Amino acid sequence: MKISNIKLAENVEVGENVSLNNVKISKNVKISKNCTIFGSEEKILEIGENSYFAMGSILNGFKGLKIGKNSSFGPNITIITDSGPNRSEKLQKLFPIFEASVEIGDDCWIGMNTMIMPGVKLGDCCVVAAGSFVTKSFPSYSMIGGVPAKLLKNIEKELEKE
Repeated sequence: MKISNIKLAENVEVGENVSLNNVKISKNVKISKNCTIFGSEEKILEIGENSYFAMGSILNGFKGLKIGKNSSFGPNITIITDSGPNRSEKLQKLFPIFEASVEIGDDCWIGMNTMIMPGVKLGDCCVVAAGSFVTKSFPSYSMIGGVPAKLLKNIEKELEKE
């Protein structure tokens, strides 16, 4: 387990074979086994309180990643803030390296095997269906899914019924 430049609040659980680097983790966060979670010295990855990460997730916050409170992430989630490295200068002419921060709001639920690309911002209470490829941003209360992900419905009124 690699641990450096870490700020942990109280009651944080970290599973076995987890690699953490350049992160700030709020209270009551649980990170299951085999996750890799990192920011950079310039852009500390931030995780809000009461969030949960299932096993096998990769959170590349090198260019900035902020996750709100009370959010849940299924197994094998990948979030990237840069599309590199592409070592081929020829291919970079067609596929330039894209770098942008990612933000996940409060009370979000990200289904297993989802990939979230650089520049995406998900508002509060977003639900992402399993197996989705998220390439653009969505406002609060969006239920999204697909490859690429699209809006399936707005869930705000359903949540108001409670």
